[in-house]
Amino acid sequence: MVKATWNGAVIAESDDTVVVEGNHYFPRSAVDPAVLSTSATTTVCPWKGTAHYHSITVGGATNADAAWYYPEPKSAAAEIKDRIAFWRGVVVS
Repeated sequence: MVKATWNGAVIAESDDTVVVEGNHYFPRSAVDPAVLSTSATTTVCPWKGTAHYHSITVGGATNADAAWYYPEPKSAAAEIKDRIAFWRGVVVS
């Protein structure tokens, strides 16, 4: 079972993650929706497509743009469609 934790809380947990470039992409259903807030941030990866971001809020603290996902990935990255990955201090283990 792979877990993502931040600020003392488990924010995602699944035995069905997809690993791409060392990042675990969790099914959206495995991520606690209560900790996510939509961000206007986007970035572009040449082979995956346009990433969209969420900020994470736990215990009154917010980690801006700490989660990302590809709602419409390019065909080479189709397996991560609408899966969520984490960074910026989120521990995935």
